[in-house]
Amino acid sequence: MSLQHFEEATFDAAVNAAPLAMVDFWADWCGPCKIVGPVVESIAAQYDGKVLVGKVNVDDEPELAARFGVMSIPTIVFLKNGAEFDRKVGVMPADAFTAVLDANL
Repeated sequence: MSLQHFEEATFDAAVNAAPLAMVDFWADWCGPCKIVGPVVESIAAQYDGKVLVGKVNVDDEPELAARFGVMSIPTIVFLKNGAEFDRKVGVMPADAFTAVLDANL
């Protein structure tokens, strides 16, 4: 269950089926997103089989970005059983994200 790229059509089923999920809202043109991207990919590999880690391109999926109230990118949203419980906005080190995951596994 490595890194997944979500579309609106598949998002709810995937996230609702996962006990814990981390979703990166990003865009190709976003400089800070290019910094966070490899961190998210590394976390996806590290937590494979334990956490659903995915990405949503806000340019391709504006409805999902609007639904989650994403105003700045990158925004990392954490969900438990489909419900958001935390989010981080901007460039942060990996441990800012893994601390949230570890506390909720």
